[in-house]
Amino acid sequence: MSSLHLAGRKIRIFLEAIKFEHTIFALPFALLSLLYAAEGVPSARVVGWILVAMVSARTAAMAFNRIVDRDIDALNPRTRARALPAGLLTVRQMGGALAVSILLFLYAAWQLNWVCFALAPVALAVILGYSYSKRFTPLSHYWLGLSLGIAPSAVWIAVRETLAPAPLWLTLGVALWVAGFDILYSLQDEAFDRAHGLRSLPQTLGAARAILISRVSHALCIVALAIGGFTLGAGGWYYAGVVFAAAMLAYEQSLVKPNDLSRLDVAFFTMNGYVSIGLFGFALLDRVF
Repeated sequence: MSSLHLAGRKIRIFLEAIKFEHTIFALPFALLSLLYAAEGVPSARVVGWILVAMVSARTAAMAFNRIVDRDIDALNPRTRARALPAGLLTVRQMGGALAVSILLFLYAAWQLNWVCFALAPVALAVILGYSYSKRFTPLSHYWLGLSLGIAPSAVWIAVRETLAPAPLWLTLGVALWVAGFDILYSLQDEAFDRAHGLRSLPQTLGAARAILISRVSHALCIVALAIGGFTLGAGGWYYAGVVFAAAMLAYEQSLVKPNDLSRLDVAFFTMNGYVSIGLFGFALLDRVF
């Protein structure tokens, strides 16, 4: 096997390990915030560095999570095939990717403006700290939500060098949305978490109550997104997107029941992809028309 082929294989394994395709969850909300913050067509330079910052921050968070959780992943039948416990990648390789991602994120923040650069360590503390949260709080789902939810506020700061109420409502909406679907996703690890002293709402409250909290979180998410639209001065197309997101979340919730997790993958990836891309699409129409 040639060195080039081996390197390509390692890159593919790494991208799979960090679930690179899940970038789709937060990125559309960041771009939505960009549409309204720029009040017109943003410069290619700003858009480029925002994308670099977003991708590098998420890559750092996922690489760190895989390193921190490698021993737990090795015990869990659902995760033992991941790259580190399976020996497909080494801790040194994952750590190298982590270091490069952090440096790239800091450089992108510096290229955007001094406020972004000053707040970059805070953002890193939030997104990296999540990896330890399941060890001491069942509210780790909301920490994950905040880790993705800061994207709209971060983009607003990148464009305007200040913050406003509107992106904070978007941050709250994204945080509640992510927490809601992460609670559902964690249902499959309820027994494992209980046996190994890990914390989650299903482990703490049981599946039925956890699903109820997930549904409340998603309902509040829609409220926050609607208020965010009002503070943005958004038009009818944006609110059509909020209605679309509400319909997708309602359908997602209908797919998951305490005694039936067979459609969890559809609820987790497919429906949430529709939520983020769909709302961004309607927001784009709102800005165009």
